[in-house]
Amino acid sequence: MPLPIITVAQMREWEQATWAVGISSASVIAEAGHAIARAALQRTRPLDRILILAGKGHNGDDARAAVADLTGRKAEVVTVTDPVAALAIFSQQAARKPALIMDGLFGIGLNRPLAADWIELIARINESGIPVLAIDVPSGLNADTGQPQGAAVQAELTVTLGAPKAGLLKTSAAPFVGRLEVVTDLGLIPCPIRSEMQWTQAEDFAGFPPRRPVGGHKGTFGHLAILAGSLGFHGAAVLAARGASRAMPGLITLFTAENVYAPVAAQLHNVMVRPGRPTFADLHDFSAVVIGPGLADEKLSADLKELTAEVWRQLDRPVIADASALDWLPAGPTMTETFRAITPHPGEAARLLQVPTSAVQADRPASVRSLSARFGNCHVALKGSHTVVGRSTGELFINSSGNPHLAQGGSGDVLAGYLGGLLAQPQFQPPPAAFRAMRYAVWQHGATADHLSARAHCWTLEELLVALGSAA
Repeated sequence: MPLPIITVAQMREWEQATWAVGISSASVIAEAGHAIARAALQRTRPLDRILILAGKGHNGDDARAAVADLTGRKAEVVTVTDPVAALAIFSQQAARKPALIMDGLFGIGLNRPLAADWIELIARINESGIPVLAIDVPSGLNADTGQPQGAAVQAELTVTLGAPKAGLLKTSAAPFVGRLEVVTDLGLIPCPIRSEMQWTQAEDFAGFPPRRPVGGHKGTFGHLAILAGSLGFHGAAVLAARGASRAMPGLITLFTAENVYAPVAAQLHNVMVRPGRPTFADLHDFSAVVIGPGLADEKLSADLKELTAEVWRQLDRPVIADASALDWLPAGPTMTETFRAITPHPGEAARLLQVPTSAVQADRPASVRSLSARFGNCHVALKGSHTVVGRSTGELFINSSGNPHLAQGGSGDVLAGYLGGLLAQPQFQPPPAAFRAMRYAVWQHGATADHLSARAHCWTLEELLVALGSAA
């Protein structure tokens, strides 16, 4: 099940409800320690030195609880109550080059500006260049607003406890949070909080996609049309088509510009490639349509833009619009209830909403709501760190997978194609299934990148395409 994204007050409410049924805080702290230690062990090697900075509150208790499980590591615990004294100790310990710093100075309860001595200690931690694992929240960061309280630890990884805190997902928090992982198995009672903001987990897709019927054939699994590629941008068409192939629809037809037909067709083997563009009537022969990747040639005719608008308004098939096609979409309602999806990055979203990119990033959930309302209550995947998936009403899902290595030209084309390949299949076309397929495509795209990054520091989109769909 997705996790609710909660406030500090809601986390406190959850804790109090847990203590009320007789579960002790000590048992929860012990479970937190086990989880934190597992994360530290995954990021260090035997005999590595780990410096643990433990404050006087429960955040420090969580840090101290991890020590017993740091098997094979050299753990040094510094209990920090006086930042001036701690600064001298930290300098000595940092000179010994620990492989990891565990930040347990301040937890989610911090809601006031830090004194100058604490700011100096945090600055020294950040300047050390040593990777930091933050417990629950990077010390100094407001877990509700995502703003530093004068200063905040810049973590490589934040292991937050119970459920994601709203401030950790703010764009302003990203430089401090680093990668965000959530530990749910702490012995707390089931979360009593309800929220329109949900954190997507791998467990949400257990048994998904479902097994294919044994008697299925090409016609069973749909026929995707892709309108993509133009002079100077033909690679986007290839990437979208190959991404679609990884979703295994029955058939894929790619319509591309005549002047790039040869290089596009030469790179695709299981995709039917046609030069030119289809008519609106032609597209009724397909079960879904992707339009936009690589259609950036300024010489493209007005006819293609008009076709895009007509398809968006009227075609009774799922339609995914990406890249250049986003600028050709008509505002307002469509004439069909069939699934509509757009997949903008923040710059494209800003252009569609006629606001600065900073405004989009300042409130990404609100931007998704606005985009969806503008384009007929369509479904939106606002790409970027923690891609947001949703529409103008209902729950919004924040994606938990992915990393900065996805920031490569063509990554979005792969995603658009993969999503189209899923939605072309009739089993994914009823509205609840289509929305789940969209969430799955986003999660799978990011999870595949995480898998590749765990194996190597650098990888290409070719490798992404080979592995896409296999993350679990």
